[in-house]
Amino acid sequence: MKFLVFFLVFITTLIFLICLWQIVTSDRRKITERLHILSREEKQQEADELSKPLKERILEPFLDTLSGYLSRLMPKAQRSTLKNKLSLAGNPFNLKAHEFMGIQYLTALFACLVAGLIGRIQGMDFKEIAIVAMVAALSGFKLPLLYLKIKSQKRQKQIDYDLPNIIDLLTVSVEAGLGFDAALAKVTVKARGILSDEFRKVLHEIKMGKSRREALKDLINRTGAEELSNFISAVLQADGLGVSMSHILRIQSEQMRRKRRQRAEEEAMKAPIKMLFPMVFFIFPCIFIVLLGPAVIKIFTQLFAN
Repeated sequence: MKFLVFFLVFITTLIFLICLWQIVTSDRRKITERLHILSREEKQQEADELSKPLKERILEPFLDTLSGYLSRLMPKAQRSTLKNKLSLAGNPFNLKAHEFMGIQYLTALFACLVAGLIGRIQGMDFKEIAIVAMVAALSGFKLPLLYLKIKSQKRQKQIDYDLPNIIDLLTVSVEAGLGFDAALAKVTVKARGILSDEFRKVLHEIKMGKSRREALKDLINRTGAEELSNFISAVLQADGLGVSMSHILRIQSEQMRRKRRQRAEEEAMKAPIKMLFPMVFFIFPCIFIVLLGPAVIKIFTQLFAN
């Protein structure tokens, strides 16, 4: 009996001590587990960071820091002008104005360093290296702007090329009984390309509460395409005067087709002039060699034989 009582007291004391130990060390164990989890997450984040390409680990943070500094220094007018140029080019790489300015400074710095290194290798003196480096830096600074200009011109050319087909789809849809907004929605579903994407943005802005007139005017500012601007101006004028939209679209479609045919004829008239220089410098010399070569060889043979 005494043994049983002693055993029960021992078990009760042991359970009490275990529970007391768990209570005392619970906070420490939680902290240890949390530190272990944080250490594991930190190692995973470090591995993920190291697995990223060099551009995302170094170049992008540096560019973000530089662009943030430039955004505070850039005048509002310059930022607006650069933003308009980016918009005309289709916002390449989703760059903001200060980010693009940072790229300009980086390209200028890179061009300056490369020009200075080449000048040093060529054995130029300090004055010549400085002049070459300044010219290279200026060229590097203007190079991104040239890229924007070429991209915007290419984009406007593609918009002018797609516009007649888009107007034909709009005309058919409106004549079938759809409203202008519904016809635009149908066009964005059926057509693909830059102009279709721009009309999709117009519909999105209208759904967000912007008026049709403002959304279409913003489209003109985003693209800068002359023919699209004329078409939208005619549509807005017809909408304001209450003229039949299908009639206006039919007239615009015929005008666009006529302009496209005139542009094709103009390019065809330029073709002979563009072909003249390759013919003179590359084709005619080959023809002369083939035709006169044997005769010249025979003449020289006869002369040296005598």
